[in-house]
Amino acid sequence: MKRSLGTCYYPEHWPEEIWTQDAKRMADMGLSWVRIGEFSWAKLEPSPGQLQWDWLDRAIDVLGRHGLRVVLGTPTATPPRWMADRYPDMFAVDADGHPRGFGSRRHYCFSHRGYFAESQRITRLMAERYGANPHVAAWQTDNEYGCHDTTLSYSEAARVAFRDWLRDRFDGDISALNAAWGNVFWSMDYRDFSDIGLPNLTVTEPNPAHVLAFKRFSSDLVVAFNRAQVEIIKQFSDAPISHNYMGRITDFDHFKLGEDLEIATWDSYPLGFLEDRVGATPQEQRAYARQGDPDFQALHHDLYRAVGRGRWWVMEQQPGPVNWAPYNPAPLPGMVRLWSWEAFAHGAEAVCYFRWRQAPFAQEQMHAGLLRPDSEEAPAAAEARQVAEEIQTAPMVQPAQAPVALLFDYDADWAWSTQPHGAGLSYFGLVLDHYKALRRAGLSIDILPATAREFGGYDLILAPGLMHMPEDLKAALADCEGDVLYGPRTGARDAHFNIPTAPLPPALPGLDVIVSRVESLRPDMPVPLAVGGAATRYLEELEGDAEVLLCTAAGAPVVMRNGEQIYCGGWLDAEALDRLIAQVGAAAGLTMRRLPDGVRTRRTATEEFWFNHTAAPVETEVGLLPAAGVVRRALEAGE
Repeated sequence: MKRSLGTCYYPEHWPEEIWTQDAKRMADMGLSWVRIGEFSWAKLEPSPGQLQWDWLDRAIDVLGRHGLRVVLGTPTATPPRWMADRYPDMFAVDADGHPRGFGSRRHYCFSHRGYFAESQRITRLMAERYGANPHVAAWQTDNEYGCHDTTLSYSEAARVAFRDWLRDRFDGDISALNAAWGNVFWSMDYRDFSDIGLPNLTVTEPNPAHVLAFKRFSSDLVVAFNRAQVEIIKQFSDAPISHNYMGRITDFDHFKLGEDLEIATWDSYPLGFLEDRVGATPQEQRAYARQGDPDFQALHHDLYRAVGRGRWWVMEQQPGPVNWAPYNPAPLPGMVRLWSWEAFAHGAEAVCYFRWRQAPFAQEQMHAGLLRPDSEEAPAAAEARQVAEEIQTAPMVQPAQAPVALLFDYDADWAWSTQPHGAGLSYFGLVLDHYKALRRAGLSIDILPATAREFGGYDLILAPGLMHMPEDLKAALADCEGDVLYGPRTGARDAHFNIPTAPLPPALPGLDVIVSRVESLRPDMPVPLAVGGAATRYLEELEGDAEVLLCTAAGAPVVMRNGEQIYCGGWLDAEALDRLIAQVGAAAGLTMRRLPDGVRTRRTATEEFWFNHTAAPVETEVGLLPAAGVVRRALEAGE
């Protein structure tokens, strides 16, 4: 697979006299791709109908003449001020009933039909003009759907659209909705779909079935918004279409949205993410402040390889300090190179650095780029140049199926966020903990959607926290050849958020286990396990005749097994989870190794990559790994 580098460029930010110099410097640095246009609507259409394409024509031409391929972004993430005057009700409304305002980005409601039409109009105009342009080699729709908490909107437009969505979902039968949601509780029955409001501003918590339905509806809106742009672009261009997802943004279904795209991309900011969304302890944040969490980026690489059905990029790679995290340190020397090679090891086609030149103005003026504001090179430029030279001579990365599969389900994330049952509990956090344990054991992982039904070739499949499991998924996992690790909370609800009662969860074929009671635990009251480690935060009481693999110090079962089916009834700490992965992995025939702290590996068909995410050299079986070091080892026959 060919690898390449790129950058994100904003010609509208800079005097046209330096565009040619910028393009030459990009090409000389070894960059191939340049993303432009995604925030340019006001420059393209400063007044309604007053279109000014000439500057973009020239920018694309300058880049193309220097051998650079353009990723052209539709500008719908930044509707201009006149749009707000035309549609003053186009803004999203937060859960407290406050409308968002103009003055930043992503200031629109997905339900607003007027803005939906405007987004189609500007997309069509752009696609008509540039669809056949030989320099436009790929497209990007919008920018970072869901970023800044912008998927859910409690506007009047959303209320109307939600009612229509429910009416269609329940075939116009309001009694069916009342029964599915359990509205007999607290006299919440509706007489008509027009009675249904949005699940906010209630006196106490709203019905969880209502909340989950609203999250599913909101996700469908994002998918429809994106699909409308894709369908238009495809009328005028054969170039692949992408969208750049953001780290740990889970409030719409990326798999469904990705079905309409050729390439999945994501925006990787390891240091910013460590500070504001990884969920790391203060000690971990301090230890990895200049390197980023060893697993968070890799999980997203594997996730978007699945979303893109094998085709994925990093569209925005952090090159230096960012501006938006609670703390914004500079990367350790070598980390920009490590992050780039880690992406390639996980199958990326391209890594694009954000941004080309640091802006001296507006909200992101403290966000570093490959160049400083004075156009001198920033430290990351040398590392990008080094990677560009290395990928010209290094062997091509040959993808291979991993031995372990991990199911990821956006619907499960919505269910957990609707009813976490304990402060700080989240589906994403549970999945990340399992992924970390697998990586600490030296394993490579494939992430699969919960719609997968074929699991051939996987020795171990993990399905933690899938709160609702369709019966055909249960059957497919029960019939697969690999071992399957479920729980906690797997199969705990039906499709409308009711607890199954006949039998009780998890109701998995061939697994004689039921969950008789659940509790969430205070952070200061972990339940020790007999073999070491503890169940923390969430614990289920398990009954049944399945074999007990792990139990509490008091003898209560925590992990139980029938044949290849395994259920874990607790959120395990790192020590206990490492022990569980070692035990079930060995039984599944996996080859594992205990890696030093901060060291991770990734295996392809022909080689094994070693990455040192620590700030000090580490001795490993492949030799001394320097701080922020990368080693590639060719696999021998039979490995």
